[in-house]
Amino acid sequence: MAVDKFPIEAGHIMMFARSIGDPNPIYYDADYAAETEAGAVLAPPTFVQASAQFDPDYFLRPKIGQEWFGSAKEATGITKREGGGGGGGGLHAEQHYIYHKQLQAGDSLSATTKPGKSWEKEGRRGGKLMFSESVTEYRDQNGDLIVTATSVGVRTERPATSSSN
Repeated sequence: MAVDKFPIEAGHIMMFARSIGDPNPIYYDADYAAETEAGAVLAPPTFVQASAQFDPDYFLRPKIGQEWFGSAKEATGITKREGGGGGGGGLHAEQHYIYHKQLQAGDSLSATTKPGKSWEKEGRRGGKLMFSESVTEYRDQNGDLIVTATSVGVRTERPATSSSN
């Protein structure tokens, strides 16, 4: 993911907090937030994931004229998804965050992503499990590092077979 500008707007913070069911007024009440140590409306911990909406190349968003595999496939008649490589499946396995500075309304972030570590482990039914990290650094308008997010994905060597009992 590469995001040049991800504006942190109070309304987006409020909607994100509501969508995850967090009623803390620090996420939506500017008067309340002004009286806290932070002094501003803050973003919930996983808010940086919303930066995908500002990434023009986000892989889960269809491109004009491209077939799509998302939730509207029944309505659009699109039912196939290409790719997957190696014949196995891929999953998002873990997400880790390191918070260097509090993210607040009015900030503007940029994000850069680089590969992290990769490793393998023998699986029980799908052959080798291949793990890989993707490390995204989010920096504010001053260039300060705000959040480091590490995503771990796992792919199987081949489709898993059912166990025989």
